[in-house]
Amino acid sequence: MTSPTGEIYRIDWLPGTDVLHGTCHCGAEHSAEDPIEMWEWMLGHPEGHTQRDPNDHQGNGS
Repeated sequence: MTSPTGEIYRIDWLPGTDVLHGTCHCGAEHSAEDPIEMWEWMLGHPEGHTQRDPNDHQGNGS
């Protein structure tokens, strides 16, 4: 058994669609229809990750 790392990965399903929206522990966000693509993106640090700008109130930063 491994000890917790404190890293939180979150994937939400957008109701009425086939879209998954993921939020990585680093704050980066990504949307995809394929769950495998989503997990590869989440676990693929640092490729494909750009941290969200806390001053960007429009949610851009995917």
